[in-house]
Amino acid sequence: VQLQASGGGLVQAGGSLRLSCAASGRTFSTYAMGWFRQAPGKEREFVAAIVLSGRNTYYADSVKGRFTISRDNAKNTVYLQMNSLKPEDTAVYYCAASRTVSAGVNEYDYWGQGTQVTVSS
Repeated sequence: VQLQASGGGLVQAGGSLRLSCAASGRTFSTYAMGWFRQAPGKEREFVAAIVLSGRNTYYADSVKGRFTISRDNAKNTVYLQMNSLKPEDTAVYYCAASRTVSAGVNEYDYWGQGTQVTVSS
């Protein structure tokens, strides 16, 4: 599976962005998908994950209530809608695919190239 993330940019605090992650191949619907982020000098951290069907979603406490993960298996795409953005959300955001839904970085087999999100105060 090859993943291509897009949709990052510069936004003011309180604003919104929607990230997209397009997957190649016919097996997208067999993978759980996750979003992670990495700020300068920090480790990559879990943001959100979604199961194969899209029925169940999981979030880090820091984004719960502000971010929404979703997927469209017909379009081989997973999304991350980010609302009420804060300066501390600034990071490179990565999408990833795993056989099992997880918050663990090491559980994911395939990674996109990352897209920069910068939130100004």
